Amino acid sequence: MRRKAALCLVATALATVGFAQEDHPRGIPRLDHVFLIMMENHGYQQVIDNPNEPYLNGLINEGKVNLATNYFAVGHPSLTNYLEIVGGSNFGIRSDNSPNWGSTSCTSNIASGIVNADDGGGNAPVPVDTGDICPISGSGTDAETPAVDTWNEVAGPFVALADLDGVKSVPAAPTVGKTIADQLDSAGLGWKSYQESLPLGSAFGVNFSNGTVTNLTDFTDLAPLTTSSVVQDYAVKHNPFAYFASIQSGTDPDSSLANVKGFDGAGGLYADLSTGNLPAFSFIVPNQCDDQHGRSNADAFCAFDYGENNSGYTYGTQVGLNPGLIQQGDITIERLVKAIHKSPAWECGHNAIVIVWDENDYSGSTTVLTGLFPPQNQNRVVLTVQTNFGPHGAPSNTYYTSYSLLKSLEAGFGLPCLNHACDRNVKVMSDLFGDRW
Repeated sequence: MRRKAALCLVATALATVGFAQEDHPRGIPRLDHVFLIMMENHGYQQVIDNPNEPYLNGLINEGKVNLATNYFAVGHPSLTNYLEIVGGSNFGIRSDNSPNWGSTSCTSNIASGIVNADDGGGNAPVPVDTGDICPISGSGTDAETPAVDTWNEVAGPFVALADLDGVKSVPAAPTVGKTIADQLDSAGLGWKSYQESLPLGSAFGVNFSNGTVTNLTDFTDLAPLTTSSVVQDYAVKHNPFAYFASIQSGTDPDSSLANVKGFDGAGGLYADLSTGNLPAFSFIVPNQCDDQHGRSNADAFCAFDYGENNSGYTYGTQVGLNPGLIQQGDITIERLVKAIHKSPAWECGHNAIVIVWDENDYSGSTTVLTGLFPPQNQNRVVLTVQTNFGPHGAPSNTYYTSYSLLKSLEAGFGLPCLNHACDRNVKVMSDLFGDRW
């Protein structure tokens, strides 16, 4: 009991540091710990009431979590969404490209004004670069998020892809190359990016890994195996903090790649949960077989699923989904949530578990070039919030985005808003996190 009380006192003391500032968003009770669990590539209609997602739907139907029914990811692809959640901006990056690790000679996209894209499409309306991503730093301007993308993330039979709801857009805006990690560090609060299937040793230079070998592995003695043989369980595109110059350089020992840990081992997620020695912000990313992303060279339970069947593309519905991939993700959520609940940190102070999907990939259309996308083809995804305080079980139909999520975290930690989280139309999720003690 004494140890538990001591942990609670430490957590509470740390979590009040940021409230000396006056320019932070309001409307969220003070938060001591936030556990943000990232899932992948499935839209709202594909997750809600899916029979292969019984645990999460049980939490929702039994009123144990608060559900956002009108929450939208901003853009595409994955990395863009991860950056928007932790930094309130795409930072000029609309791709899943790997970092240009440790480069000090390149110019960041917000400074150059050149968009790092997956594909120029031959008709890009702005200058684009499709190479490795320069470490993000400094200030400048990010990339516009159009309501309808007709050139970058269009694939398969699609001629257009909906960002947000296919109607709203986000203009390019002045941007500073920082994330909530920088804010937490400045406020004396801790953070970690827990990434499943990270290799042993440093994450520097690691673009993908199966937990044993990586893109950096010398395969000479492993022939005929090559890097193409590796199931890319860990992917740097799902570790947004690794793209920032300050994190790569390691000049600040409290905010560097040392804050990036795996799920297992010393300093890993399960060890920290067991002891209750946790940072204020835990960014939790299952591997690509456990987060419902899927991989082409894995087993059947990890096979890609784009909602495609013999009748063609039916994305946005549950038709053609891989039931094994859905179930594997649901079991992963259950394992994580139960481990958090068992942690001595869960009962200390005011804490929240957020479960969110990064995007409805692909929210495409074979015919639509306007903002008239049907609901199943919009970038609407599931977001749930569970707290150890306040009301539970009430759905929210308020329009929210990834920027709303960041703004809400900043409000809970007593931090100022950052980049597009400061936009006037971005609301704090007071009804989801509980607007009273």
